[in-house]
Amino acid sequence: MQTALNFLKENKDVAFATCEGGLPKIRVFQIMKQDGTVLYFATSFKKAVYRQLQQNPDIEILSMKDKISVRCSGQVNFYVDETIKKWIFDNNSVLSRLYNSYDQLAYFSMNIAEMDYYDLSPTPPVLKHFNLITSEECNGFVGEKFS
Repeated sequence: MQTALNFLKENKDVAFATCEGGLPKIRVFQIMKQDGTVLYFATSFKKAVYRQLQQNPDIEILSMKDKISVRCSGQVNFYVDETIKKWIFDNNSVLSRLYNSYDQLAYFSMNIAEMDYYDLSPTPPVLKHFNLITSEECNGFVGEKFS
């Protein structure tokens, strides 16, 4: 599991999926801070993604580089401590270019509930599934030859 968490620390740009009206909505997001299995994000109160998260807190993210990908699912939590909000704003050069103050943003966290780690480099490929709620870890299906 630590390999997957380290991958997320190094690859902060993720595909971020929500749902609205039963339809998937996906966009590129950035993990602003990672504290173990808790990921922090920020967005504008005016964006559709904020409204979507208010209506349905279930999300999935996907990070990929070369032949490795990590997919995580969980629910967002809009309670984020003020010191973390300030740290995120102060340590992300994009946010300060777009907003005048840290308190103009909606911050939220995601406790990773489930995580899949895929590495297609070796033969057979590596697929690990982690359920962080039940603390279960298992290998996944990687194809007809290696089932």
